[in-house]
Amino acid sequence: MVIDIRDTAPLEEPEARLERALIDEFLRALGHEAAALRLRKDEAARELLKQASAYAAARLTEVESRAHYVHDIHGSARK
Repeated sequence: MVIDIRDTAPLEEPEARLERALIDEFLRALGHEAAALRLRKDEAARELLKQASAYAAARLTEVESRAHYVHDIHGSARK
């Protein structure tokens, strides 16, 4: 059996959808549409996308930290 890789969906990081949603949320809060900004090539658009990416990274770190904290609490409760 041969699998044609063009017929399969690409793999993505588990947090990729959340990261995109956080970026979109940040940009919408500033009155911008992510898709429109990604098409622009000017410095202002690039700066907004960088800020949105930094925001998303910080929020993902927060989510990950909370998950570890909850895991630690439940792990130590079982002992």
